Parts: sequence; structure tokens; C-alpha cells
Amino acid sequence: MSNTSIGKQRFIYFLNQAKVILDKSEVSENPALVIYEENIRTPFFMLEALSRFYKKIHNPKKFAKLDIYFKQIEDCLGRIDYYDGFYKEFITQKNMPSPVTDYLKKKKQDEIDALNRVLKKKNWIEKKGGRIAKIIKSLDEVDWLNTEDDTNATKDIYQKDVNKIIEKYKNGEIKFNDIESDIHELRRELRWLSIYPQCFRGLMQLKPADDTPVFLQKYLTPEIISSPYNVMPDGNNLQKHILLSSNYFYALSWIIAELGKIKDNGLKVMVTEEALINVYKTDQKDVEQLAYSVCGNTQMTIPEILESAKKIIIPFFDDAILENLVG
Repeated sequence: MSNTSIGKQRFIYFLNQAKVILDKSEVSENPALVIYEENIRTPFFMLEALSRFYKKIHNPKKFAKLDIYFKQIEDCLGRIDYYDGFYKEFITQKNMPSPVTDYLKKKKQDEIDALNRVLKKKNWIEKKGGRIAKIIKSLDEVDWLNTEDDTNATKDIYQKDVNKIIEKYKNGEIKFNDIESDIHELRRELRWLSIYPQCFRGLMQLKPADDTPVFLQKYLTPEIISSPYNVMPDGNNLQKHILLSSNYFYALSWIIAELGKIKDNGLKVMVTEEALINVYKTDQKDVEQLAYSVCGNTQMTIPEILESAKKIIIPFFDDAILENLVG
């Protein structure tokens, strides 16, 4: 591996993780369920992140194609997790109608079946050759940058991604009208900024803060500071690093976590409405209030959820968190 380019090494690291799980699933009659339960979503997240990033650096067509492959699997796993998570939550709630939980259970199985079809069609589960082998062969054909140029390009692209989000806010392009297209989409963009340091295997490191201004303290909760997601991979084998300000990176993690809670609160209503519409064959306008009541007395309405997101997003940007992220 020492003679392999640093970029390829990053892909191989996560491909090997995925291959172990894929090989394990091969003997199962339900490989999709196996890889879901073995959390193959994590290495696929990392592979998608690397593909997204490298297509902005070089060989854009090749990495765009890889991005499609990885995203397809990750999206399938995400949909399984979506229905499975709410099924497990709802099944414990006494006021939740059984037809709703039955619907979620069926939808989970439908998504598992869909993933099994993708795994077979795209040859992900084949010991001889298969998709992983083809991806590695494709990586052999990449015009990889040397380590220094790779580091410089990575820092440049990361800063550009940060700047794009800042500009969207300054230009009034960040809206608060819809949970999925506004709140969830913003969270996705911010989350990539926290995923990239993990997938680059130690290239990005946190720079200790010289001091902590008062306005930052609200972001630095014990849960955030101690989160394993905020521990950077070991980068001692690398001569150069991209430094991120620790306090501002913690603040980024805080907003991602809080938006995740808000998003889940909104999706709970949306998945309940979806189930009620499909179970009782009715229109959305007829089930909105029923969905709120089924979700419980403490359930916020969609307008309240959007307002709660607005109340933390605006201060986050006004505090110039992203402007101070890259050290």
C-alpha cells in the first residue's frame, strides 16, 4: 500500500470495510438485511463523500460514476433505516394504531427487497470479480495527484464548499418553508463538512482553541465535545495537515445534531401522514390533524418545527461559525 497514491489508499480503506460485510452477506438468502444490520452504510457514506470530493479535483467523469454507485446503495440503506427507525419507535407507543406500524414494517421489507435487487443487478455480491473489483480497477486508471498537490487541492475544495454555504445564507437562498427541501437539505450540506474529515483518514485535524468567546459557549456542550464523531482519525503518518478550529468545528457539530433532532421531529409527522394516507386511502388534508394527535400531545406542528429550525440557523450563521472553521 505504501506505493499507492494517498487518494487511492483512502478509497481502498473503506472498500475493504465494505467488502468484508458484502462477503459475509453472500451466504445469506437476504443479503440486504445482513449488510443493513452490519452497518455497511458507514463505509458507503465515506466512499460517497470521497467520490463527491474527488470529482471536484480531477477525473470528474470517473468519480461522478463512482458517486452514483455508492449513493445508490447508501440511499437504499437510508430508506430502510427511515422506516425501520420509525417502526421501532412507534411499536412501543400505545396510542399508535397497529395499521400504521404494520405499514412501516411492510415498507421496510419493500426497501430491503429493493436493495436486494440492486445488489444483484449491480454485481455487488460476487467473490470472483464483482463490483468492488471493478471499482478498484477503475481507481487504478485515475490520474492521482501526488500527496502535496492532493493536500492543497483538498483544502481548496473544502474551503470552497464552506464558502458556498455561507454565500447561500448571505444571498437569502436558505429558506424555512419545507422540512425536506429546506431544513434537511441544509443539514445535508453542513453534514458533508463534518464527514469529509473522517473520510480523509487523518488529513484534517482539529486545532486547539486559544480562547473561547462567550458566544461560542452555547455550542460546546459535553455531548458535542465528547462525541466520537469529533475525534479525528490518526494522521501522524502524514507530513502536512489541514487544520480546522476545534471550537468552530464543535459548533458545526452542534448545529448538525440539533437540526437532526428537529428534522426527525418533522419526519415523524410526515411518515405518520404517509402511513395514514396509504392505510385509510384518504387525502393529506384529511390526516394532518390526526397525525398530530397520533404522535402525541408534545408533538410540534410543521410550522413550529420550521420556526424552531430558523431560531438556531440564523444565529449560527450570524456567529460566523463557518467563516472561522478552516484554520
